[in-house]
Amino acid sequence: MLQISDLSIYYGKSIALRGVTLEVGGGEIVSLLGANGAGKSTTLRTISGLVTPRSGDILFEGKSVKGLPPHKIVKKGISHCPEGRRIFPDLTVYENLVMMGAYLRSDRKEVMESLANMYSLFPRLQERRNQKGGTLSGGEQQMLAIGRALMCKPRLLVMDEPSLGLSPIMVQEIGSIIKTMKEAG
Repeated sequence: MLQISDLSIYYGKSIALRGVTLEVGGGEIVSLLGANGAGKSTTLRTISGLVTPRSGDILFEGKSVKGLPPHKIVKKGISHCPEGRRIFPDLTVYENLVMMGAYLRSDRKEVMESLANMYSLFPRLQERRNQKGGTLSGGEQQMLAIGRALMCKPRLLVMDEPSLGLSPIMVQEIGSIIKTMKEAG
C-alpha cells in the first residue's frame, strides 16, 4: 500500500532524515519508534506532502505521491492526524468533522453516513456536536482529530502521537478505537 524508499529530507542545509525506507501493507498497523528529534513526525509530514523530500520516493498504491501538495495526497486516499491534535478550536465538533474533515467530498448523503459512523465510533462527539472544539477535553479533542481525519474516507491513516498528553485511561480508549478502526478496514 505504502512504500518509502531511500527518503532524505533536509531543513535548509541541515539533514533531518537520510535513507529512510519502509513499507506498510494494507490492513497493517505500523509504528515508528525513536527518540525525540529522530524524524518520526518529519517522516509522517513528508508522506502527507507537508514537507518535500530532497531525494527518495513515496509510493502509495504503486504511484508516486512525492512532491504532491497535501490536498492532492488526501484526494488519493492518505489522511494525516497530526501531533497535538490541531483541531479548529473556534469551530463546533460538527463543523470540524463535516466542513474540515470532509471538505473534498461532494456527496452529502455519503458525508452524513460517514458522520454517523464517526458518532458511533466516538459517541462523546455526538453528545458534543454543537460544542466548540477548543472547549473539549484533551481526549475528546484527540477523538475529534481522528474523526476529522477519517471523514475523508482514507485508505491510509497516518497518526502522529495519538496518545500524546492523554491520561492512561484515555490512552487505552484511543488504543481500543485504533484496533476497532483496523478491524473495520
